[in-house]
Amino acid sequence: MRYFKKVVFSLTFITLVVSLTACASNTAKKSVTSQSNVSKSGKKHHLDYDDQKDWKFESGDSQSPINIDTTKIEKMTDSGTITLNYATDFEKVVDNGHSIEAEVKGNAEINGRQYNLKQFHFHAPSEHEIDGKHYPLEVHFVNQAQDGRIAVIAAMFQEGEANATFQAILDHIDADTSGTMTLNDLLPKDQDYYHYNGSLTTPPLSENVEWYVMKHPVTLSTEQLKAFRKYYDDNNRKIQETNHRAILSHDD
Repeated sequence: MRYFKKVVFSLTFITLVVSLTACASNTAKKSVTSQSNVSKSGKKHHLDYDDQKDWKFESGDSQSPINIDTTKIEKMTDSGTITLNYATDFEKVVDNGHSIEAEVKGNAEINGRQYNLKQFHFHAPSEHEIDGKHYPLEVHFVNQAQDGRIAVIAAMFQEGEANATFQAILDHIDADTSGTMTLNDLLPKDQDYYHYNGSLTTPPLSENVEWYVMKHPVTLSTEQLKAFRKYYDDNNRKIQETNHRAILSHDD
């Protein structure tokens, strides 16, 4: 299998008062694997995005997604790196009951700590807002450390030029064949980002999730967006209160 050359993002890494206990670690591990939303019988459990008040809610006031208000962000003072080593081939693409999800092997090194890439998936429109604005689509790369800590790298899509990797994903939904991806199609070249501590955006909504939301979008065509919306339209969780959390900004 071919692998990307390591892509080093000059990112600032902040850990926001996160001390995972063994119990929290086990919960986080279950949370990532449960996002496939498939029962033992093999049937998909479709999330009802129109009735989110009935979703199982763990607890806490650090939920995701949020509106990133750029008038209230803080400049990062710490420094760190993220090194991505993701495979160029995705093994399969599935309709998991609440999104289109691609399975691909790889790892991310975040501030010297190792994370394994579990999957990446999409939400339309975007789950996060930037200054009150939703984007047509958002991708989430879900990475998990050995102790259960989760780090999600997110990027926005705007309508424009067609996206070759996104098209390959559309073409392989629930197919038995693998496909080829280019990381640069799904993440922007300019790696400025916002960082905050939040949660998963699907049940069980576990907290202590590190979010890295890229400031600059990538593109997909209007036709590609329409094709995705034939599967999912409005599969985004509602905006949650920011509460006491700091939203940090990094400019490369």
